[in-house]
Amino acid sequence: MRRELKAMVESPESEPGDRPGLSLSRFEIVLIAAFVLIWIPGLLQLAKFWSEVDYASHGFLVPLVALWAATAHRVELASLGVRPMPGGLLLLGLAAAGLVAALLLNNPTVTGLIFVITVVLLILALRGVAWVSTLRFSVAYLLFMIPLPLGWVTPVIVQLQLIVSTAAVRILQAMGVSIFREGNVLTLPGDVSLFVAEACSGITSLITLLPIGVFIAYFTEVTALRRGILMAAVVPIALAGNLLRVILTVLLSIRVSVPFATEGPLHEWAGVGTYVIGCSALLGVGALMRRFFPEEPHLGGSSEDEWGAPA
Repeated sequence: MRRELKAMVESPESEPGDRPGLSLSRFEIVLIAAFVLIWIPGLLQLAKFWSEVDYASHGFLVPLVALWAATAHRVELASLGVRPMPGGLLLLGLAAAGLVAALLLNNPTVTGLIFVITVVLLILALRGVAWVSTLRFSVAYLLFMIPLPLGWVTPVIVQLQLIVSTAAVRILQAMGVSIFREGNVLTLPGDVSLFVAEACSGITSLITLLPIGVFIAYFTEVTALRRGILMAAVVPIALAGNLLRVILTVLLSIRVSVPFATEGPLHEWAGVGTYVIGCSALLGVGALMRRFFPEEPHLGGSSEDEWGAPA
């Protein structure tokens, strides 16, 4: 029994590259299954945070998107040899200890970080450095699933609320609307008050559109400059979308009523509409760049760019 177990553990390293790159050995299947079982408490902790915090809800989709992005490299992965990193299993054991510590601390941010590190170590322990290099985008994309600390996000929300409310008041005043601002409270005609809430600050659009912007940039652009422009466009798009939402909410509050504009399905659908507009705007920025600033055709036989994206 001891000899069979030893052979099972050593088989990935003893015969590297002797089987198709996408096939799994029995040892790999057992280790992956153990990884999933061990991580159930950690994933439940992350899922709880994603479901309770609006700006973190995209965390559910990030692993699925990362996995889908990895399939773009399946041909190259199939040709890679299986060369596990020496000591990879020991590092995985240390990562498991880190998971226990994160659960005891009840810190979703640390748990998410340990998860990404564990995924990298799992690939290294089973397949080697070449696999991590090929899957660098998918692995890095998992960083978007890590919950941001509330202490980091709260000051940003406050500043965004002030920026959006100030800009909305100035635009509405320019349109002839009698409106005044005190902090995040807007005073409408008839001495009606309207509070610019966290949902209208743009933080949700900003944090959730960024992974989409990175994904679109990775698969639709080639140069780092164009990708940077597309990702940088997320900030003004998110702010502009929520600015439009605040302006429309104020106008509806004046023309109809505050409850009609701020409660019920209309307000909820306004948030969805803002998100859809943001995604469409990102695609529009990419289309405009390709239309007016087309990229030079690649010369040579390279099938990937500097980010590892299929060209």
